[in-house]
Amino acid sequence: MKRVLLLLPLVVLSATPAGQSRPFRLVEATIPEMQAAMSRGNLTSRELVTQYLIRLGLYEDRLNAAIYVNPRALEEADALDRERAQGRMRGPLHGIPVALKDNIHTTHLPTSGGALAFAAYVPPYEATLTKNLRDAGAIIIAKAGLTELANWVAGNPNAMPGNYNAVGGFGFNPYDPRPDPRDTSDGRPVLGTGGSSSGIGTAANLWAANVGTDTGGSVISPSNANMLVGIRPTLGRISRHGIIPITLDHDTAGPMTRTVADAAILLGAVESPAPDPQDGATTTCTPPPGRDYTPFLRADGLKGARIGVPRAFYYDRVVLPGETRPRGGINAEQAKVMADAIAVLKAQGAVVVDPADVPSFVDTDPKSNFPLWDYCSGGEHAKGQDANCSINFKYGMKRDFNVWLKSLGASAPVKTLTELRQWNTARAKAGAIKYGQSRLDISDEIDLDADRARNDADHAKDLRLSRAQGLDAVLKAHQLDAIFTPGGSGAGLAARAGYPIIVVPFGTVPNAPTPAFPAGFDARPAPYGVGFSGAACSEPRLIALAYAFEQATKRRVPPSLD
Repeated sequence: MKRVLLLLPLVVLSATPAGQSRPFRLVEATIPEMQAAMSRGNLTSRELVTQYLIRLGLYEDRLNAAIYVNPRALEEADALDRERAQGRMRGPLHGIPVALKDNIHTTHLPTSGGALAFAAYVPPYEATLTKNLRDAGAIIIAKAGLTELANWVAGNPNAMPGNYNAVGGFGFNPYDPRPDPRDTSDGRPVLGTGGSSSGIGTAANLWAANVGTDTGGSVISPSNANMLVGIRPTLGRISRHGIIPITLDHDTAGPMTRTVADAAILLGAVESPAPDPQDGATTTCTPPPGRDYTPFLRADGLKGARIGVPRAFYYDRVVLPGETRPRGGINAEQAKVMADAIAVLKAQGAVVVDPADVPSFVDTDPKSNFPLWDYCSGGEHAKGQDANCSINFKYGMKRDFNVWLKSLGASAPVKTLTELRQWNTARAKAGAIKYGQSRLDISDEIDLDADRARNDADHAKDLRLSRAQGLDAVLKAHQLDAIFTPGGSGAGLAARAGYPIIVVPFGTVPNAPTPAFPAGFDARPAPYGVGFSGAACSEPRLIALAYAFEQATKRRVPPSLD
């Protein structure tokens, strides 16, 4: 089901009314452009799917973007073409091929989460967002690769590399799809793919768009790393029913696309028209009329907007209370990109408030300083060693993962988190846990009853530092529409708060890690975007800001794969 190679022409020629042939250029085509071509009769959904399958056949072996490819995608396209011919249009995604991160339930394709225990497993029910997409006429062409179980398998002392999973191996960033050449490398990519939602296939034009999931930044970081637009929406705007969880206190799905317009279209399609009874958080935000975010695509959206620049920690290195060495900040190349981006904001009529520091990032009390309050995430954060980090992720993984397993009924390959750990250990030599499972271990040692009060207190602190003393505080103090952050760095604060953030492509920076690459190795530059973070349910306003910035810059370029 994985490998697809079709020997068909690279450009499909469709007959025009005049009897001539006109090519449809697939690479970097937007969803509205695809729909316009299909409306004119210059393109069919079958032809669109065919072209994407060709690109999968050409580039999948180099990129490893997909875990599963839909073997019935052409049949689904034919059915949707017939509906179009009959005048039945389901919406702007009618006949458009998209991919889902492989922790989102599909019943016509497996859902493995990248875990060997779930390889080829087909769940008994669809995710709510999957149903919404299929009802909207989207074709789920593939299940996209991910860091295994959304990167909650192995932290320190042997952390799992980004975009590795036991089912599919490593995924590679299309902007430099080579393995790391350093002697210490295990074959991981030379250029990181960001968080656990890869975005590889969307960046490489293997499908029109994809849906990722985000607990601590796994929509925003990979979108930044793959020169994509990514939206992590307000917690609860999109139903999480049918998504393999880490913690429902922070989990959400979100669109990853090549343009802001495509992201707006995809966001409206995955959002439900009414609260989902399977997910109580979906009462948080009210969808716009018709779940249509496209009216907010305003080229003048930055005019008069108040945008804050949080210098401390995001841009400038700072010494945190109780420490002696500075942390955070960006390097000179990144600073140049951000200076250019801030100049764009001003040129487009925004009021830039600089600095507009986040209070919890400059608080002199160590107990109220956000950068000093990370989540417990590795073997060093086992019970008895976790006093200075939030246990919410590890607590939530045991609580919510076990509930999810129970929802699978008799078909579940394992019944509890404990059974999964045992299954993995028994198959370690078969590659089930190449990097160990320290995150699963620290989750499974949680006592859901005895540790509940600690989790409640930690989660309350998470919200206090990220909301009341975080985003809410800085937005209110300066009457801001959004704060403006470098690359994917704003993801952590927004994720902890459960507030929306949009990242937009803008520039590139050198890929110069420590230790350095061998002499003579020419590393290609890394994409580097900008982030707009706002208050709860402010997606319409953020979309307007992001669209105006994108239209004023248009800095995304496709990767060179030939």
